[in-house]
Formats: sequence, C-alpha cells, structure tokens
Amino acid sequence: MKFIISGKNIEVTQGLRSAVEDKLGKLEKYFTSDTEIIVTLSVEKERQKIEVTIPVKGNIIRSEQVSSDMYVSIDLVEEIIERQLRKYKNKIIDKKQSAGFQPEFVEKDYEEDTNEIKIIRTKKFGFKPMYPEDACVQMELLGHNFFVFLNAETEEVNVVYKRKGNTYGLIEPDFG
Repeated sequence: MKFIISGKNIEVTQGLRSAVEDKLGKLEKYFTSDTEIIVTLSVEKERQKIEVTIPVKGNIIRSEQVSSDMYVSIDLVEEIIERQLRKYKNKIIDKKQSAGFQPEFVEKDYEEDTNEIKIIRTKKFGFKPMYPEDACVQMELLGHNFFVFLNAETEEVNVVYKRKGNTYGLIEPDFG
C-alpha cells in the first residue's frame, strides 16, 4: 500500500509517520499493494484529528477520528475502517469488479450485520425554486441537518447541509 501522509498545523514526525503506517498497514490484508491511502493529520486547539481516504475502484472508503491524542485517533480510525469494510463488504464489492481488494477479502464471507439498511419512510414534496441562502433558512426552520431544493439560479436540484462550526455546505450536481 502507498501512504500519502500530510499535516495541517502539525509536523508529521517520523514517529507519527511510523504509527500511521504500522496501524493502517494492518489493512493490507484487504487491499492490493498498489492501493493508495491518503492520510491527513491535523490539530485544532485540543483536537487531534486524522482523516483517512482510500479510493478503490468505484468506491471511496473514508473515516475521520478526533481525540485529545493523535496516537489514540490513529488507533480508532483503523478500527472504524476495518469495521466498515467487514460490514459493507457485500455492498462495496461486486465480485465482477473486485479490483483494488485482496482476493482473500473478496472471497471470505463475513457475518452479515443485523443493522441491515432498510428504508422505512418515504417523503414526497414539491420543489419551489429558491436561492441557497433561503434553503439554509428553511433547513434551520425545519430543524434538519440538510435540505434538498431546486436552485432558482441554476434550475437544478441542490442540497444544503450543516457543517461543524455553524457553517453550511452546498452540493451541486456535476454531470460531466
């Protein structure tokens, strides 16, 4: 596996680099040797955060963990990714498109998690064209974390969502 490790507001020391490579190296049993693991370590006040992104054919496996100690965050993120891989194996791997994963992982059957994804409610609603800022206000009024709307400027379906720190994000389609 190829590690791409960077730091924001933190120097990536040899000790941190080794800890990341050792801990995330345990994931090698799931991925092929040419798989890239993109790791970003960051520090904000007392928050020691690690973000891990692993692009594999048609999917992105991602996790971030925050704690007061970077080494604890590193340990946590490896456990979370391993749990995700086992839980969603049948959903993320089409046996015909298993590129990027080790054959042993693709072939092995893991216990199905009883927390199967089930859609239990469907909502239908009309779209009224509005500007992204108005959609944010509507989202706040509804008390939701996201809001789907028809953008009055582009006439396309967009999504606004709440981010950390009372900021907002906008998702626009890209059909290119």
